[in-house]
This record gives sequence, structure tokens and C-alpha cells, in this order.
Amino acid sequence: MRTSTILAALLIGFAPLSAHAQDATGDRIFRAADTNGDGVISKEEALAARQHLFSRLDRNGDGVIDQDEIDGASDAIMARAEAAEARLSIAMRRLDTNGDGKVSADEFLADMSLFDLADRNGDGKITPDEAVLVHNLFADRHR
Repeated sequence: MRTSTILAALLIGFAPLSAHAQDATGDRIFRAADTNGDGVISKEEALAARQHLFSRLDRNGDGVIDQDEIDGASDAIMARAEAAEARLSIAMRRLDTNGDGKVSADEFLADMSLFDLADRNGDGKITPDEAVLVHNLFADRHR
């Protein structure tokens, strides 16, 4: 089943296999594929994205993707998913301030630490520059 999942992602052509792509939104992946920045992905740009993906999957550069390379890509995806699951679990435990094993709406909404981190100048607003700065900080941590 792992192989069929990877192959389905390959057929789509935009499988997020790198840490860079994994933390990306669909919009970011779209912009990366739209290499000329015209707001659409041409067939040539889609082909170039697939060619790049093939190169990343063909780890030994022999011109074919073999089972070992598929297994390696699958293992990397699973490792990232497990790490994301662990981070989510830690975040939920941190939000559960009364320790009842549940995160209520009040507990969830009370934590504004990420906003406070992003609001670098403390004015109660997040500017695009502040958002980019914090995004880059987190992106660098997960590479």
C-alpha cells in the first residue's frame, strides 16, 4: 500500500517530498511550479516540476526509480508525518492547561503565544514583514 500511495503522488506530479515543500501550503507549491510567475501553470512548467521530482526520487541518478528509492521516499514521508504528529501532541498537551486530557475552546483561544512572537514590535498587529520573519524562523527550524 505504501508504494501505491507514493505512485499516486507521483502521478499528480507535485508530491511534497522535501522539508521545504512539506511545510508549504498548496499556494506555495503552486507558485514554485509557476516559474514564470504568470499565475498559471503551463504544461511545460508542470513537466519541469515532474522532471525535478523525478530527479529527487532517483537518488542514485541511474535514470530509473527503483523499489529501494520508493521505499526510501516513503520512509522519509512517514518520518516527517510522525514528527508532525509528535509536535501536534506536544502542542495539545501544552494547551491543556487544566490537565484534563482535553483542550477546550477557552484553553485553545487563550494561547496567543505565536501571535505575540510574530508581533515583533508589540503593536498588537502583524505586518507582512513580521509574518515572513516568523515563517522563515520556523521554516529554518524544520529543514
